[in-house]
Order: sequence, then structure tokens, then C-alpha cells
Amino acid sequence: MPLWQWLLDGVAVLVALVVLYGLALVVRRRAVSRHGATFELSVRLREDRPGRGWVLGLGRYQGDTLEWFRIFSVSPRPKRLWRRSELEYVGRRVPTGPECATLYADHLVVQCRTPDGPVELALAPSSLMGLQAWIEAAPPGTAEHI
Repeated sequence: MPLWQWLLDGVAVLVALVVLYGLALVVRRRAVSRHGATFELSVRLREDRPGRGWVLGLGRYQGDTLEWFRIFSVSPRPKRLWRRSELEYVGRRVPTGPECATLYADHLVVQCRTPDGPVELALAPSSLMGLQAWIEAAPPGTAEHI
């Protein structure tokens, strides 16, 4: 078989893999959304350089937990979980420097405290209102309300 046919076959396989990956992302997004409404939620995973370390993702409230899924992963499981009783809202700010290019245009950076240390999230103002309401809506009798 001539070299050009090998190259053409290689390109066809590569295109097929990209299409399959895209379909897997769509199916995963629908499966994640089926078990509760999702919203755009970015998380800062690394803090070694100012303004860097952000990863785009999806957030979903599942009972008393906030689940975070990476946007370009095909895994059906959340990458991070935060329990309502352990997540404390500290404040918010607008993205600065390189964050403006990394995050979605209208998102705000939210600082939270957890038992594992500080967490920075980026989400839309409407989603921030939902997050604050979710944190404050803990059932009566939990540690925050005693």
C-alpha cells in the first residue's frame, strides 16, 4: 500500500477519535445534568503562580454536597466534592490579570473556607446567589445553626 494511503487512513482514524471524544463529552454532560441542574463552575486547583491554576468545569448540587466535574473529562464521577456543612463563603472579587483570559467573561471569583483549606471558585453572579442560598439553607439542627 502506498504511503499516501497510510497517511489518509491515519487521518481518518484521528478524525474518528476526535468525533468519538466529542460525542462522549456530550453524552456525559447530559448524564451529569440528568441528576440535577448543572452550572458553569471553575475551580482553582493550583495556587503556585498568581492568577493561574484554573480549570473549567460544571457544578451540581446533590443533596448536601456540591459536586464539581471537569468540563473536558469523560469520567461520570465528580472530581471534587464539598459538603454544605464544611463550606463557608468568605468573599468575592472580580478576576484580575491572567484570570480574565482563563475564566468566562462574566464570572466572579469566590473565596470559600473548608476544613482542608481555602478554595477559590469562579461562577456567574446568578450561580453565586444560588451557592449562597444553598450554603445558608442547611437543615435546622446542624452545627451552623446551633
